[in-house]
Amino acid sequence: MLICARIGSSFSANQHICGSMLLRLLTVAVVALIVLGDFACARREDPAVARGTTVVMAIPNFEALKPDAWDLDFLTFLPLAKLNEHGELEGQLAQSWEHSADHREYTFHLRTDVRWDDGVPVTAHDVKFTLDLLGHPDVAEEALVATVVDDSTVRIRAAKPNYINDVVYYPQHVLKDLDPKEFWAWPFWTHPVGNGPFRFVRYVPQTMIEFEANPDYYGAQPRIKRLILKFVGAAGFTELLAGNVDIVGQVDLTQVPRVAGDARFRVYIQAFSSARAIQWNVGNPLFSDPRVRRALTLALDRRELLEFVNLPPELPITDGVFTERQFRRRELPEPLPYDPEQSRALLEAAGWSDRDGDGLREKDGRPFRFTASVLNGRSMDRIAVYVQAQLRRVGVQMEIQLTEAAAMWDKLRSGDFEAWIYIDQAYGQQRHHGRGNAAGYDNREAFQVIDRLAATADPEEVDALYRRLTEIYRIDPPFTRLFPFTRDWFVHRRIRGLSTPFRATPPDKFMETLWVEEPE
Repeated sequence: MLICARIGSSFSANQHICGSMLLRLLTVAVVALIVLGDFACARREDPAVARGTTVVMAIPNFEALKPDAWDLDFLTFLPLAKLNEHGELEGQLAQSWEHSADHREYTFHLRTDVRWDDGVPVTAHDVKFTLDLLGHPDVAEEALVATVVDDSTVRIRAAKPNYINDVVYYPQHVLKDLDPKEFWAWPFWTHPVGNGPFRFVRYVPQTMIEFEANPDYYGAQPRIKRLILKFVGAAGFTELLAGNVDIVGQVDLTQVPRVAGDARFRVYIQAFSSARAIQWNVGNPLFSDPRVRRALTLALDRRELLEFVNLPPELPITDGVFTERQFRRRELPEPLPYDPEQSRALLEAAGWSDRDGDGLREKDGRPFRFTASVLNGRSMDRIAVYVQAQLRRVGVQMEIQLTEAAAMWDKLRSGDFEAWIYIDQAYGQQRHHGRGNAAGYDNREAFQVIDRLAATADPEEVDALYRRLTEIYRIDPPFTRLFPFTRDWFVHRRIRGLSTPFRATPPDKFMETLWVEEPE
């Protein structure tokens, strides 16, 4: 503008008019540049938008690439089959199979159009090699016996029925000469030769590993064309907010409100059939009466608890037990309601009353006060504080004792606890509530059902037995389920194909089903 003024001062009137027009044009141009600059800045504020069909996922370090860590091996290696979101087994490397009457032996017929990334065909010999390797004393990950029938047929025998788990399979021709003693240190884990939906491109130590959509994948081509696993240590949340990664898993639930309030991201919660729960020591006189255990469950507003720990309200609240198949089919038992009045009535009926008016119930001169052993970490302390406050409203005092994980399991096995708040994946199994259990649970009808569960392998019968066990547990509960165990993901909104809670399948395990869309 100073230059324009100086030019205008030496020109004629007409020239002044031209100078004014020039000034206006320059002003418009500057405004346009500012607007364009703001738009460019807005796009620069979210680097993810510029990545297109490339997705960057945060993982702690390269150790997460190894077996039995995350499920990252599903990016590059195929299992024989895996459960879909509806609890049905879908073929992957196997196109069909049959099983024995006891469900302990399966015969798999492999696809003949699957190749390793180096072009070598995948055969039944790779399956046997992998299971032999994983059963090696220096590895000892699995205990499955495989027999090759022919190049495309393999028979697998397991010690337990329905033991078709998430094993992926490795190339015999690449690994056969490697020492199993060095299994966990093999360079193969950072330079894999796979057969899955993504194939290895490059590895940068301490930084990242890169994959691309596998053009030879037997199934539909992944719509995510490039995938980078970035090693970020514990800085996943910071990297997400900075726009450097698109997916962060195993998050801290206290961070949910901040991410949910950021338009760039979505929070997905994957629910499991296992639960955060309270195990009561039924052998303790405080909890020996089933009415008391039922009353303590009725005293808890578990729907409000979800909100307290930053979980979405659509997560299922349940009581009783159910199989993984029932869970994925949404065949879930109805929970006991939140009913503090009924809770107080049951406690009164069981002889627990507040006779001195101090707000704490007593029976035979003993106050209703107990200690709950609580896992130290994973927000379990916050859960325990909420339960403590809810029970106090019905006249029960729960003290909290934070305990490390190893000690928690020791307490459960020995029965050295009054109550135990943790995550358990075996409710309904004889290990915890069958004959001789450490929690003092003694229900003969439940024992009969649990014994039958150990003897049968038929999925329909197993489902029916779990439904019967749930009926028993609703009357005589050995535990109180709080809410499902979850795995939580922060994901950039341009990545689609996920939903809470049943379709929040881990992005590392089902990445080939996801896609990228430009944000609105």
